[in-house]
Amino acid sequence: MLTERLEFVAERDSETWAAVPASPAVFLLRGGEQHSEPYISKTANLRRRLHRLLGPVEGRTRKLNLRDRIRSIEYTLTGSDFESGFLLYKLLRATFPKTYGDRLRFRFAPLVKMHLENEYPRASITTQLGRLNRRSLYYGPFLSRAAAEKFMNDSLDFFKLRRCVDDLDPDPKFPGCIYSEMKMCLAPCFKGCSDEEYKQEVGRVRNYFDSGGESLVRELSEQREAASANLDFENAAALHTRIEKLKPVLGQLPEIVHRLDQMHAVMIQPWAAAESVVFYRIEVGCISGPIAFPIPSTEPAKSQSMESRVQEALDSFPPARAKSALETMEHLALFKRWYYRSRRVGEVFFADDRGVLPLRRLVRGISRVYRGEHPETTVIEPSFPQGKQVKDEERHEKNKDER
Repeated sequence: MLTERLEFVAERDSETWAAVPASPAVFLLRGGEQHSEPYISKTANLRRRLHRLLGPVEGRTRKLNLRDRIRSIEYTLTGSDFESGFLLYKLLRATFPKTYGDRLRFRFAPLVKMHLENEYPRASITTQLGRLNRRSLYYGPFLSRAAAEKFMNDSLDFFKLRRCVDDLDPDPKFPGCIYSEMKMCLAPCFKGCSDEEYKQEVGRVRNYFDSGGESLVRELSEQREAASANLDFENAAALHTRIEKLKPVLGQLPEIVHRLDQMHAVMIQPWAAAESVVFYRIEVGCISGPIAFPIPSTEPAKSQSMESRVQEALDSFPPARAKSALETMEHLALFKRWYYRSRRVGEVFFADDRGVLPLRRLVRGISRVYRGEHPETTVIEPSFPQGKQVKDEERHEKNKDER
């Protein structure tokens, strides 16, 4: 998994410092004892980090020093923080299969779940993913549980889906709840509607989430146009007001939020090697890659366009299928962490509802990532200056070594 290996001899440590670059990397330190536990981490400067861990000790210090224990160094240079994080995840998962989750401290992505296996389906927020081959559908990932709940609740205000969490046993004697009193629920709990009417409402909600709200915009727009054509201007004005209320609800929906079993995307990241970028594929929330994509120093031949080269590279990807729901949740957590960063490196492009990727936009994205330019889409404004972020990352590395 790691591409480079060096033997470490304390008496010849200067040879080690000269051999390792001062570049971002993921590394592993092995001791001389057969059953000793390796030290695995990532760093923004490999030479500086190894000198801190393996350099001579000067006086009494609480810093972690492995100079007398380490016999070999393995590492891979990385071109971005996402690449470092994903490689570290795979390395820890392979090395410590029982404890890697505690080491990485995953914060699983909040999702909107449509409980279609229930006799009377409803929606809820969850961070736990079930099997994607079952009837339930998942939409996300959202930045936080609060953001997911706000979008779900604001959206359901336009429908009459039930909000209760109980398994219903409809009884005409049941008094109902506040939502049925406010005419915001079809009230299947006391047979306020037929099963077919509730099924149709569930279909409308599902289409809404599937289309990112576009289905409801079309529905309301068609009703408004029909009311205007029939000179029912009062109803048309009311429908126009509903459309205006819907706009800010859809405005809080980030591009990353998709129905999970239909999520198809390509991420572009810088690479440590010169004249190249790397691709990652995201399929159903699972990440595969990286695959290097060389940037030609001259214009490509007319017989093969840049779009066709990109398509060939994407076709070479192995299927990105996780072995378990937990692995999908972990991949989704890594993807979510990268996407919602205040300053993120790289770009991602999502396929449309037919599964077709925007190749022209993707080619332009490759050029921007390669040149280190700003992405096409607007990135969330940083909460603090980049300089402070770099210092905080360096301080985190020092504190980690001291622990």
